[in-house]
Amino acid sequence: MRFRVLLVTVLLTASAWAGIVDDVRTALDQNNFSAAEAALSTYRGQQGVNPEYLEAYSWLGRQALQQRDYDRAAAYAKQTKTLALEQLKQRKLDAEPHLPVALGAAYEVESQTMAAKGQRTQAVALLQAALAKYENTSIEARLRKNLNLLSLQGNTAPALKADRYLGATMAAPDQWKGSPTLLFFWAHWCGDCKGEAPIIARLRTEFSNTGFKVIGPTRLYGYTARIEHASPSDELQYIEAVRRRFYSGLLDMPVPVSTYNFDTYGASTTPTLVLLDRAGRVAWYHPGAVPYGELRSEIEKVTR
Repeated sequence: MRFRVLLVTVLLTASAWAGIVDDVRTALDQNNFSAAEAALSTYRGQQGVNPEYLEAYSWLGRQALQQRDYDRAAAYAKQTKTLALEQLKQRKLDAEPHLPVALGAAYEVESQTMAAKGQRTQAVALLQAALAKYENTSIEARLRKNLNLLSLQGNTAPALKADRYLGATMAAPDQWKGSPTLLFFWAHWCGDCKGEAPIIARLRTEFSNTGFKVIGPTRLYGYTARIEHASPSDELQYIEAVRRRFYSGLLDMPVPVSTYNFDTYGASTTPTLVLLDRAGRVAWYHPGAVPYGELRSEIEKVTR
C-alpha cells in the first residue's frame, strides 16, 4: 500500500512539473515576471536545477530583452549561463534538448544586450569565443546567427554558392551588385516561409521600377514530408513541388541550393531575410517572418 501511494505521489509530482517551460512562458506573455519567478522557485525547490529548469529560466532574459530592460535581461542571461556551465560539468551539451536551448538563449540575450548598450565590439568577441568553444554542437548555428546580426550589417555581403539551381540561374554569385536585393532564405518544411512568399512577391512588383531583386537560397535537409530519409534527388523533386505550389509568385526567382549559404549567413531560422544595398552591403538582417508594412519600410531604405 505504501509503495502504491509513493508511486502515485511521484507520478503526480512529475506530471505537475512537466510543463514548467510553458508555465513560465504563459506568465511572461501576461508580463507577470513575479508569477514566472515564483513558479521557477517552487520547481527548483522540488526538482532542483536541471536542464528543463534552465530552459524555463532562460525565458526571463528573453522577455526582458524584448521589453528593452537591458540590465534585467543581462542579469538573467548571466545567471542562465552560469547555471548551464555548472550542468556541463556533469553532462555533454547535447545529451538532451533543454540545456542547449538554455545556453544558446543566454548567449543570444547577453550579446544583444551588450550591443544595445553600445558594446558591439565586446558582443562580437563574446560570440566569437562561444563559437570557438561550441563548434559542431547544436548551438553553433544560433551563435553564428547572432554574430551575423552584429557583424554582417554594413559590410559587403558574402557571395552565394550553389550546388544546383531551381528557378532562374544566377549569372554570378554576387549578381546583386548595383541593385537593391532581398535574400530570402527559406525551407521546404517552413510554414512561415510560405506565408512570407506572397508578401515578398507583392513588394517585388511594387518596387520593380527601382531594379529591386529577390534571390531565394534554400538547402537540403535529408527528408521530406513523406520520406524520412530522402535522397538528394527525391528531396529536390519535393522542393520543386513545394515551390510551384506555395511560391507561384516567385517562380522566376533564382534559388541557389546549398548548405554553405545557410552556414555563411547563419540562417538557422527560416525565413531569414537579408537586404542588400546597391553597393552589395548588408543593410538589414532579420531572422523570422516580417509583416508587409515593416518589410516595405526596410526595402524603401535601400531603393532610394
